Amino acid sequence: MRKVHTDHLQEWVGTLHAGESVLLSGTVYTARDAVHKRLKALIEEGKPLPFELDGSVIYYAGPTPAKDGLPIGSCGPTTSSRMDPYMELLSAHGLKLTIGKGDRSPQVYQALRSCGGAYLCAIGGAGALCAASVKAAEVVAFPELGCESVKKLTVEDFPLFVAIDADGHSIFPHTDE
Repeated sequence: MRKVHTDHLQEWVGTLHAGESVLLSGTVYTARDAVHKRLKALIEEGKPLPFELDGSVIYYAGPTPAKDGLPIGSCGPTTSSRMDPYMELLSAHGLKLTIGKGDRSPQVYQALRSCGGAYLCAIGGAGALCAASVKAAEVVAFPELGCESVKKLTVEDFPLFVAIDADGHSIFPHTDE
């Protein structure tokens, strides 16, 4: 299992291989469907984004409220394909790493190859396991979206595996070239 940190994302993201297990530490932003729609609108309007996309990591999750003094509630991945229509645009603005569950569209494979990015999967149905890696969480944008607001997470040894690497190789057999 390889340990990686988001502070050095540009150095290691292109060296990941499909099927490889990683423990991710550092800063990760949560964003689901509604946030992606808003990010697209902000980019198209030339307005500032709520967080820097260049070199960032987006986790497709809508964490539940924190309980018992913990920084976050259940924090499992959501189905990534709903964010596929936004991947090309966000990749063009520097997004290199996304986390979710499930296969992605051919357009996402192409966007990852073009930007040298990767897609990691978290274990679906294991929201409590994912939450155990979150050491801090704060809402940074769109609080009116509740659990789907953008949260800045500080994660430590978040267990993930590389689903699609920068060369377009995949753990999903029907799409691997």
